Amino acid sequence: MVKKPRLVRLSGLTLAIFVVSVMTPAWGQDAPLPGLDVIEIPAGPFLAGSTPEERERAYQLDEAAYGHSRTRERGWYDDDDDLHEVYLDTYWITKNLITNAQYRMFVEATGHRVPDIDKETWNGYGLIHPYERTRQFAWTGGVPPAGRDDHPVVLVNHADATAFAEWLSEETGQTWRLPSEMEWQKAARGTDGRMFPWGEAWDPNLANTHDAGPFTTVPVGSFPEAASPYGMLDAAGQVFEWTTTLKRPGRYWVKGGSWDDRGCGVCRPADRHSRPEDIQHILVGFRLVLEP
Repeated sequence: MVKKPRLVRLSGLTLAIFVVSVMTPAWGQDAPLPGLDVIEIPAGPFLAGSTPEERERAYQLDEAAYGHSRTRERGWYDDDDDLHEVYLDTYWITKNLITNAQYRMFVEATGHRVPDIDKETWNGYGLIHPYERTRQFAWTGGVPPAGRDDHPVVLVNHADATAFAEWLSEETGQTWRLPSEMEWQKAARGTDGRMFPWGEAWDPNLANTHDAGPFTTVPVGSFPEAASPYGMLDAAGQVFEWTTTLKRPGRYWVKGGSWDDRGCGVCRPADRHSRPEDIQHILVGFRLVLEP
């Protein structure tokens, strides 16, 4: 059962904190932050990883979209796990990515740094995106960019995302954290080993990617028809998402693909892509897991 909410004032905003019994199977529409809905991922096995046939299809999708074979030549999908069964206990995961508006409540409550980056640091990453492109995502005056409150927060590194989860845990008395790679993958594809959240065939109209998108973020949940079998949204495209799973020390797996990808082999839940833990990237955001 969900008890009466306790209201907390945070810099003029009201945060409704719902105290939920650990026996509660799911939260439904009750949320501790505006728009922070969670969905239950029930205990049980699922098919993780991919087959050689899926990886080949992913390379072919990329080649058709880009007109070259660079992802194949660089072996982007060769480090997918082979298809295998994984058992996970019950957990809950946020239906949507964490938004700028939700992250703003955390910043105002704690004084944590806002999502932004200086030119020298950005150029030091050696990425293909010019520094000027970061300005549409950067916060100024302590607030998100105009018109992007409901867009996923980006320019946050792994420690920033973890700090948000720790703050929410303290405020609610519950345990919030980043998902593991396997938790994210199960929520994104269900149990049957499908190639994309909605099925086997890539459809550029079901995700925010460079195939058909505006080459920037869009409001979270803009593609309800692309929901995973459990109802998770934006599991392909939009932005990559931090996990708790290390590829190696200092570097974490991120999942889901982004708005500047085509193809979209990298948008498959089975794909394994990694980023340094301290990078503040315009292509990387996060969602959270709520433990029972």
